[in-house]
Amino acid sequence: MYLKKLQRRRLNSSSPEDDRPTIPLNLNFVVPKKEISMVPDMGKWKRSQAYSDYMGFVLTLNEAVKGKKLTCEFNVSETIDNLLSLLGTLDRWIDETPPVDQPSRFGNKAYRTWYGKLEQEAEALVSTVIPADKHAAVPEIAVYLKESVGNSTRIDYGTGHEAAFAAFLCCLCKIGALRVEDQLAIIFKVFDRYLRVMRKLQKTYRMEPAGSQGVWGLDDFQFLPFIWGSSQLIDHPTLEPRHFVDEKAVNEHHQDYMFLECIKFINEMKTGPFAEHSNQLWNISAVPTWSKVNQGLIRMYKAECLEKFPVIQHFKFGSLLSIQPVKP
Repeated sequence: MYLKKLQRRRLNSSSPEDDRPTIPLNLNFVVPKKEISMVPDMGKWKRSQAYSDYMGFVLTLNEAVKGKKLTCEFNVSETIDNLLSLLGTLDRWIDETPPVDQPSRFGNKAYRTWYGKLEQEAEALVSTVIPADKHAAVPEIAVYLKESVGNSTRIDYGTGHEAAFAAFLCCLCKIGALRVEDQLAIIFKVFDRYLRVMRKLQKTYRMEPAGSQGVWGLDDFQFLPFIWGSSQLIDHPTLEPRHFVDEKAVNEHHQDYMFLECIKFINEMKTGPFAEHSNQLWNISAVPTWSKVNQGLIRMYKAECLEKFPVIQHFKFGSLLSIQPVKP
């Protein structure tokens, strides 16, 4: 619904009112819950409205950021500002919740205290970014925010949590809190700020990677910024995929490109030859064009994240991201 309007809006200029998604008056918001409990349930997920909407959201934004720098000019709405303020609160709580002394090096238990604050305040935080006439959606959308920062039992974080944050943003689009003109700010402001907060969480509390494939995975923690970041670099006049393994190129351009910002973080966190600690990325650096990198990463994301039961078993479905099959 919303995503079709995004595509239509790109084809013909329409008034801003036309891009406001129509939420059916009879839509009953519900607290999202897990629906994928066994491997055979994965078919339900791939046929679901949620899968269609989620992938549509990822691909629409992938198109929106194509060839654009993080530092380019774009619209920043009140909702975007409110989301940045929300993420700023999560960041401040990290400073207020220092790691505790414990024998184990990884998984600092202070994370649970930090997470407890979010659990308590999530609905109040989300209510600051949702229009007053849509406040019935707050309990549903707040679930995705709580799911997006890691697991408090295992003190880990991975691509499933990242997907929950994308789902959170997708839901805000579906109820009209975020609009078509917010597309660049969604990635370049909000998602970029989210990444910075997650990196701070990972470093502060020494979080474990959730479901990491080790050297065979793309990255221990993230995936989406590599997709959107490679789209930013499509048709770049000088930077080619082979350049991202060159630390000098990364240091010069990371402030403009999300992909290079991710590489910079990996370089800071890992030691040893890049080809050994990040073999998949090393292989990608041999791909001739950013366009091919982008297409390959989208295929890889579907195969390695969205079609993997250990990731999707934790995904939650409600009225906005529904497990119901796509209507023909």
